[in-house]
Amino acid sequence: MKKAIVAVVSAVIIASLLFSLVGWGNDKEENSAQNEIKTVKIGYLPITHALPLFVENDLPANDSRNFKVELVKFGSWTELSDAVNSGQVDGASMLIELAMKSKEQGIDLKTVALGHRDGNVVVVSKDINEVADLKGKTFAIPHRLSTHNVLLYKMLKENDLTVNDLNIVELPPPEMPAALSEGRISGYVVAEPFGAVAVASGNGKVLFESRDLWSGSVCCGLVLRNDFIENNPTVAAEFVKEYVRAGERAESKDPEVLDAASRYMKVEPEVLDLSLQWISYNNLKLEEKDYNELSQYLVEMEQMKNPPKYSEFVDNSFIETVK
Repeated sequence: MKKAIVAVVSAVIIASLLFSLVGWGNDKEENSAQNEIKTVKIGYLPITHALPLFVENDLPANDSRNFKVELVKFGSWTELSDAVNSGQVDGASMLIELAMKSKEQGIDLKTVALGHRDGNVVVVSKDINEVADLKGKTFAIPHRLSTHNVLLYKMLKENDLTVNDLNIVELPPPEMPAALSEGRISGYVVAEPFGAVAVASGNGKVLFESRDLWSGSVCCGLVLRNDFIENNPTVAAEFVKEYVRAGERAESKDPEVLDAASRYMKVEPEVLDLSLQWISYNNLKLEEKDYNELSQYLVEMEQMKNPPKYSEFVDNSFIETVK
């Protein structure tokens, strides 16, 4: 009898010890998960439109954040868009129009903030003095689905011309300044700093700033895959919060910001200084009226048939919590 009691007590003690060890192990795993630093992979092109990303990565406002940013550089909008669509990256600073097209095609993307406002210029050769002089000339844009194409469309329409009056070609942004200086094109509109490169070198001049054609225009945005948001809601919220604060810092355009920018954009200081005069990082929330205006242009230009609804494509839940 005593042996039986001893056996039962021993079994209970052993079971309790095993349970405690398992519980301790689970607690350790939970604590490890809570302390894990999540890597957020974001695609970008080396342009001023992505400056808030560069500032967030190089000049973090919060040293104790629970994520780190891995910036992935791409050479073209097509490559970047393919990477976002396939899930190679968690998101990107990208042309809003390309993200809209992906959404239209069934890729679940969300625009959570803008990259900037304005920040594009129409650059032309020295022999072009007005829009009418571009008739019959070759003009470059980076992509048909871009605000640059919208700006070109508006400029021509307001001067009684159409896209059929020009030879419009797509070129990678870094090639445009050389193409202008060599006489292969007579003008272009593109993300900075590639407009400033031609102006600073004396090979081109500004015909219009984007604010002259569409004040407060939207162009690039911070886009995240929705599966990343759903699987990492806390990290997504913290990442966007830091991004918006980085945008506020970028707007100061102080020496530290310029230094951070120079690590991603290999241009002369005078080029960067000129380029940043044309861009704003204030108010990075994509408002419905701005989105609807962009959508209307894309439909009018026959670049998109069914733009995604604002409520389905834009997620302002994160940016609206930033104080």
